[in-house]
Amino acid sequence: MQKKQNSTSVIWFRNNLRIQDNTSLFKAIHHHEKTIAVYFFDPKYFEIDTFGFKKTEKFRAKFLIETIADLKRNLANLNITLLTYFKSPEEELPKICEQFTVETIYTQKEWTDEEIKTNSLLKRVLQNVKFVEDFDQFLYHPNSVSKDFSNIPDVFTTFKKGIEKKVTIESEISVSKLAETNLIDTKTAIPTLKDLGFEDFQTNRNSAFPFRGGETEALKRLDYYLFETKKVSVYKNTRNGLVGIDYSTKFSPWLANGSLSAKTIYWKIKQFEKEFGSNESTYWVIFELIWRDYFKFISLKYGYKIFKIEGILDVSYHWNNNSKAVNSWIEGKTKDDFVNANMIELKETGWMSNRGRQNVASYFAKELLLDWRIGAAYFESILLDYDVHSNYGNWMYVSGVGNDPRDRKFNTQFQAQNYDGNYKFRNLWLEKTLF
Repeated sequence: MQKKQNSTSVIWFRNNLRIQDNTSLFKAIHHHEKTIAVYFFDPKYFEIDTFGFKKTEKFRAKFLIETIADLKRNLANLNITLLTYFKSPEEELPKICEQFTVETIYTQKEWTDEEIKTNSLLKRVLQNVKFVEDFDQFLYHPNSVSKDFSNIPDVFTTFKKGIEKKVTIESEISVSKLAETNLIDTKTAIPTLKDLGFEDFQTNRNSAFPFRGGETEALKRLDYYLFETKKVSVYKNTRNGLVGIDYSTKFSPWLANGSLSAKTIYWKIKQFEKEFGSNESTYWVIFELIWRDYFKFISLKYGYKIFKIEGILDVSYHWNNNSKAVNSWIEGKTKDDFVNANMIELKETGWMSNRGRQNVASYFAKELLLDWRIGAAYFESILLDYDVHSNYGNWMYVSGVGNDPRDRKFNTQFQAQNYDGNYKFRNLWLEKTLF
């Protein structure tokens, strides 16, 4: 591949915070003589939303800072400088492009409302700079799945059967080190938690996710869960657990900010199956990745409708908007002890199990009949592994305005008996002293 002489490219990192299997990084390095990387801690993601929650709370903020520090080190090992700003891209990117005579910006393809607005503002200002955007957060590449996203099935099983039969998963992409001359002198600082408006804090000793952010930690966890402990071979039996670090993969926070790619997980599982054999559990991790893809495809199909109260089904229910009931749910002070334990875990750690999420969301929307978007906004604020498509897709699903054809309501007490019959989880989080 021929590099363009005397040309400079910028890799604008978003939710693709890794050097392994990164299309934007690969293209920037291979098409241009000089490459600079940039990441923005965009102030709008630390503001208060329409429902009164900070869009990014302290747990994900800290995880993000750790992730960017790791990305900076990993890029430096490739002789690429990462510039970091606590400013909006539209404020700072034009200055960078002018200072370094940037020809092309490489970035991850985004399609939800806020990201599209940012892109439009930038493209209006940077008319002489080329934008190259790539879908880089999927297991199955969208271009291989459909030429028309309106054809994406509304039932998950139909979607899954179709892609598993017809679509192949692409290989991972790797990059090689650049010459030291690629480094630039410009120095910028990664903002601290205090800069972002938070006090520093210690991870709760009972947290089921005590891990640090960044690609290095993500790959360590992947190796641990697959090859070191072989926990992956019993995943299907343990995945509905509630206590401890190993009942599930815990890959989701790294997947959410893109410090780990779905393809990397897939090909590592394939390697594991080759060495130690496949079973229902090894497949089930891939099955969960397909679910993750599915909500992204539903978002591509329906656009802004995933944020509307009627959801993708255009159904009108009577939703309550009782702030006292919302606060009781957030604080873990409802009439339901299983819901309360899960909500306290979330408030104290930024983490909740998949089983817990389904129960508390169902209780919020189907028992309290509260506007599901408030619950989704709270999750967006506080979850370590917030992913816009999975979050809103799952909330619609549980609330009866999304992709669940059965429109079920969880019996939370039956679920508690089934998954926490010995009260181990509830006792852990409903004790008066958490530290």
